[in-house]
Amino acid sequence: MTSNSLSKVKLVDIARVAGVSVSAVSMALHQKPGLQAGTRQRILESAEELGYRHKVELPAVKLRTVGLVIKSDPGLSPQANPFYSYILEGIEETCRRKRINLLYASMPVNEHNIPLETPSLLTDPTADGILLVGAFVNRTLSEILRKTTLPLVLVDAYSEFGDYDSVVSDNLFSARQAVLHLIERGHRHIGIVGSAPDAYPSIIERLRGYEQAIRDHRLTFYYIDSDFDRLSAYQATTAALKKFPQLTAIFGCNDDLTLGAMSAARDLGKRIPEDISFVGFDDIELAAHATPPLTTMRVDKRGMGRIAVQLLSDRIEYPESTPIIAALHARLVERDSVAQLFS
Repeated sequence: MTSNSLSKVKLVDIARVAGVSVSAVSMALHQKPGLQAGTRQRILESAEELGYRHKVELPAVKLRTVGLVIKSDPGLSPQANPFYSYILEGIEETCRRKRINLLYASMPVNEHNIPLETPSLLTDPTADGILLVGAFVNRTLSEILRKTTLPLVLVDAYSEFGDYDSVVSDNLFSARQAVLHLIERGHRHIGIVGSAPDAYPSIIERLRGYEQAIRDHRLTFYYIDSDFDRLSAYQATTAALKKFPQLTAIFGCNDDLTLGAMSAARDLGKRIPEDISFVGFDDIELAAHATPPLTTMRVDKRGMGRIAVQLLSDRIEYPESTPIIAALHARLVERDSVAQLFS
């Protein structure tokens, strides 16, 4: 293109090539906020292709606005959730530190974490990318996500449709470590509460960790199937302790279920940990204040939030890279709910 033709390149020419409005071209060339990262990049590349003489050097694509969509359980807001509230804190802290705008929407889910509604934020063009926290990506949600070009990172969320970057707890490994802790302290009759076969994928992974540890040591499986609430765990544990009086320990698929199981044991006259021991998973705040304080696997919930923001930033900068699964090991926190058995 000659110097004369260069001088004639106008915003409308760039807009036509990029397939956007003239105002969008102006926003991109003057590095103003309000455009999706992909749209901004397409405009700048079109300007370069046409030889726009006043163009600036293409800046690195940056994460400026995050759309945070977090699950909302029946009767429990995300901020009150003993697990997801800390993930939310990690996301908020990182966005503040990096001066990233944060848009927020809750997504109601059923007892299996299947979305009941889909917020418009999932396709909001003012967001550069989406963090989806806690919800299961079913076929309906997958089809909605497929229609948007927004980068997506799953946070303690799972999908059977499509490959996404994700941040999860290494549930299988960490659950196995919890059960091994009981085995190392002499326990040979160990149950698991919360092991329903239709449970959320993270809980199924914890069940597999329990099974792996029990199988490796040629012990007996004791399944205490329950719904995913404290009352159900209480009722299921009451029945299990009557049916299997030989149980000396129970691993709970999360702390809330474990606290329900502990209540059942106390109401049956069992002493904790003298008669029966317990190990939980997650390390919610109530775990440290249980009677006795609960030994549990601590998930780095704030860390999950921080890593999620970084993964989203990397996805925007390197859109063609292979999807990454960041699986964080949980750490054993020993308190007073496990007895040492001597045989």
